[in-house]
Amino acid sequence: MRGEVLAKFSVLSILWGLSFLLVLRVVDGFGWVGAVCIRSFIASSVLLLIALLTRRRLDFSIGIRPFAVIGATTVCLQLIGFSIAIPRIGTALTAIIVGAIPLFSALIGKIMKIETITKLGFVGLIIGFFGIVLLVGFPHGQLSNDFFLGIAVSVVGCIAAAFGSNYAKLKMEQVGNWEQAIGAFFFGGLFTLPLLFFVPFQRELIVTDWLYIISLAILCSSLCYVIYFSLVVEVGATRAISVEFMVTVIAVLIGAIYLKELITPIQLLGGVMVLIGCSLILELVGGSKKSAKLIE
Repeated sequence: MRGEVLAKFSVLSILWGLSFLLVLRVVDGFGWVGAVCIRSFIASSVLLLIALLTRRRLDFSIGIRPFAVIGATTVCLQLIGFSIAIPRIGTALTAIIVGAIPLFSALIGKIMKIETITKLGFVGLIIGFFGIVLLVGFPHGQLSNDFFLGIAVSVVGCIAAAFGSNYAKLKMEQVGNWEQAIGAFFFGGLFTLPLLFFVPFQRELIVTDWLYIISLAILCSSLCYVIYFSLVVEVGATRAISVEFMVTVIAVLIGAIYLKELITPIQLLGGVMVLIGCSLILELVGGSKKSAKLIE
């Protein structure tokens, strides 16, 4: 792996791994709606501003609907799910569940008839499914409504992300990466804006709240999307999405070491099964060159 590619993998792994901690801090001040809405508008605005300053040509002629769909799924539903889940089930468990996105993406891609699942991939689906069962069924401490809510919304977020990725592949292959990111974040912010009337900010905001959300939007959304999409061009989408595995590892370590979150041995086993299942689906093992193309 060339040094430049390795550097991009490292940056994405660290920033997306840290994003779970930042989300926890941002939700504490902005609430789960504000965390998504404000983050999305900042991310979209920053990318648009950079494009204008660098005179990058943008083409949105495909129309509003495709951008609205990926904004509603890959941004709105995904980020809402994770923003609700992280304070309830922790950064570590949420990150492990996020690592299952390729499982859902493979199934949705098969249903949409834009992906195929090999025998090895089917084995991966089975292993990953039982891994999720272990994650959900054997938590630390007693089961609670908050735990089930966190699990449910995080899974919904994963499914939304997987659907949006496949939809983008099916409908937006000719649309530039910058346009997709700008449009997705804009509509993600637009769709969550009305919800602020029902779920306002948690408390009076202070300077550090704004620093957290600006960092989250610029570093973990705007910057990471640009780096990720450039990585897709260099090594392919399948290899690029494998960065999610390192993201999960980093987020779990942050949760365990910094936040003192507890993960049971059975849940760790479930997480390992999910990662193995995703590796088989993406055909990162087994030597096959045929692979499913996914977008974060």
